[in-house]
Amino acid sequence: MLDLTYEAPKPRVIAGAQHDWELVIGMEVHAQVASNAKLFSGASTRFGAEPNSNVSFVDAAMPGMLPVINEFCVEQAVRTGLGLNARINLWSAFDRKNYFYPDLPQGYQISQLYHPLVGEGEILVDMEPGIARNVRIERIHMEQDAGKSIHDMDPTASFVDLNRTGVCLMEIVSRPDIRGPEEAAAYITKLRQILRYLGTCDGNMQNGSLRADVNVSVCRPGQYEKYQETQDFSHLGTRCEIKNMNSMRFIQMAIDHEARRQIAIVESGGAVVQETRLYDPDRNETRSMRNKEEAHDYRYFPDPDLLPLEIEQAWVDAIKATLPELPDAKKARFVLDFGLNEYDASVLTADLANAAYFEAVAAKAGDGKLAANWVINELFGRLKKEDHTIEDSPVSPAQLAGIVRLIKSDAISGKIAKDLFEIVYTEGGDPEQIVEERGMKQVTDTGAIESAVDQIIAANPAQVEKAQANPKLAGWFVGQVMKATGGKANPKAVNEIVTARLGL
Repeated sequence: MLDLTYEAPKPRVIAGAQHDWELVIGMEVHAQVASNAKLFSGASTRFGAEPNSNVSFVDAAMPGMLPVINEFCVEQAVRTGLGLNARINLWSAFDRKNYFYPDLPQGYQISQLYHPLVGEGEILVDMEPGIARNVRIERIHMEQDAGKSIHDMDPTASFVDLNRTGVCLMEIVSRPDIRGPEEAAAYITKLRQILRYLGTCDGNMQNGSLRADVNVSVCRPGQYEKYQETQDFSHLGTRCEIKNMNSMRFIQMAIDHEARRQIAIVESGGAVVQETRLYDPDRNETRSMRNKEEAHDYRYFPDPDLLPLEIEQAWVDAIKATLPELPDAKKARFVLDFGLNEYDASVLTADLANAAYFEAVAAKAGDGKLAANWVINELFGRLKKEDHTIEDSPVSPAQLAGIVRLIKSDAISGKIAKDLFEIVYTEGGDPEQIVEERGMKQVTDTGAIESAVDQIIAANPAQVEKAQANPKLAGWFVGQVMKATGGKANPKAVNEIVTARLGL
């Protein structure tokens, strides 16, 4: 496989009133496991169901009900860990995290504080061609989601929907390796892409399938390098956590605001208090939610209803054998096999369905670079304009490949190809058949082209003198010939004949 090399991006620097400051960011991403049933019960995980219809006796914490681990959820978490090049712990355990929450009937959350299922891994976060940040993953642990409190249905009462209660989450915790708002958004984008490739989370942020807690701190230039050398957090500033972010744009805005808030506090002689904060997009500000709790505040202890989770290496190896080609490997292969530049390869591999569509077009067209150009510029551009996805495309890979083959064989020009694409997009049909039936074939007969060129030259002696004095004006003759032939003349042949006839 082609090895694409990268340089690390420069950290984001914010100028304070007294000093320059750098950002340090760590992420805790909650990804809902793609499964039909919850982590410890057989209740459905279907989104959009009637409130409190996906609730088992276990989810409702009825007396005597005991949790039973969902093996498929464990498999999905292992699969995620393998996709992030992480260590899989063959022995892990569940703990109870105790706190009162109105939409968590048990009064505690089953999580994995001390012995997570997945250990250290990494994600390569692409910023632009040749620039990427390697973000270390500290751990991935499994836990239950809580339900949802609803406060806007009645002026005097709140309602609770327990459908999400017990849904399996993977909490993916990064090291503080992210150095700016744009990197944070790119990290979430890359993680979401990998999860979708793996099929372990649908990544739907609107539905709450992917949510991020963002830890932000600031430090003076040079301090982060000391932290990297020693792994001593005292070199970094006090961090604050921004809770439950589900928008790339808001994540960036929240980080920028929070960093500036902390800089203002420190430069005025104050001290940043470690706490959990919420972001208000309407006011573009963060506000305090609660003091940052430590582990002892939750009174963690091993869950007495669940034995430690022991898995076999052979099972892990069997899961690893089923992993798909992941984004970085696919992008490198597209560069190597199809001769694409890194940017185009990144666009085509951003989504698994897009990548599969392109590969189908390239295989039938016999020209990867030309296929990429038409998939990205013509098809993706049109689909985006109409707010459609590749699954909604009215043009099949076979049809687009047919257009590319016609261009490659010089049967049609680029201009005719765009007209043909419009016909196929709106009406359907076989591209080759359409070209034949509608007389759209490119004129390659040099005799016919020469005749058209001679006629236009003879009729425009003044323009000939101008073109001979300034060769750039020869393009006027090319345009006239194309117009006279209804755009069917081979542009390359027209250029060559015009140049020769004008003696340029």
